[in-house]
Amino acid sequence: MFYHVKELQYHAKPERPDPVFARKLQEVLGGQWGEMSVAMQYLFQGWNTRGDGKYKDLLMDTGAEELAHVEMLATMIARLLDGAPDMELEDAAKDPMVAAILGGMNPQHAIVSGLGAMPADSMGNRWTANYIIASGNLLADFRMNLTAESQGRLQVARLYEMTNDRGVKDMLSWLLARDTMHQNQWYAAIRELEEKENIVVPSTFPRELEKQEVAYTLFNFSMGNESAAGRWAHGPSMDGCGTFNYVEDPVPLAPAPKLSPAPPYIFNTPLWALRKSDDLPEPDMK
Repeated sequence: MFYHVKELQYHAKPERPDPVFARKLQEVLGGQWGEMSVAMQYLFQGWNTRGDGKYKDLLMDTGAEELAHVEMLATMIARLLDGAPDMELEDAAKDPMVAAILGGMNPQHAIVSGLGAMPADSMGNRWTANYIIASGNLLADFRMNLTAESQGRLQVARLYEMTNDRGVKDMLSWLLARDTMHQNQWYAAIRELEEKENIVVPSTFPRELEKQEVAYTLFNFSMGNESAAGRWAHGPSMDGCGTFNYVEDPVPLAPAPKLSPAPPYIFNTPLWALRKSDDLPEPDMK
């Protein structure tokens, strides 16, 4: 059960309206790496967790906090849109706010959402659940969470440098700090699970069923050998179950594929090719 606390987790009040920056903030609200994505990702991961109580609690704690960040950003966007006028288009040249709408503000903020935030990115693309990952495997999911927080913090840091509004910077500073914590917590959870299980996901799949002779081999498939100098090309593997090795000139292990011509009704293969095929009888053209 969820309860809505009317107070914001942190301040979300700009110094002045800025419809153009409101559009930019939509990216960290409803974009691929935005707060809507991580909120739903962590909540679904938590709801789907079977056992492992402390991990479920961590996911639910963080998912609920991300909902608070959604509200903070929605509030900030609405306040950045305050003062955007309702005027006829021909008056645009006379008013700098209308000029801003035409020159950089998302017009849907005025037309669709009534000067409010939207579940969309900075280009107006609607948020989609395709952005979230909830596989049921905690280690795989926590690694995705670390990626999401890394990308999200990167975007917030870029936005921080795009504004001089002290109120906006103050809120973004809070979000940056929380993303620092979230990156650290997911990494701590990852390390804990790796120590208990194995770094390879899934850890329970029988190793004897995979081609172990290539399980720790780096194949050189580029014009150069620089990758041979990396830790991934020599020494013990990171999971402790093998030894890295490097193959400079990989040799194909299977012959070139040869497919039979498609049947006539597919209309992929010319008749002359069908007649020359040793694999198919002469087609019946009646």
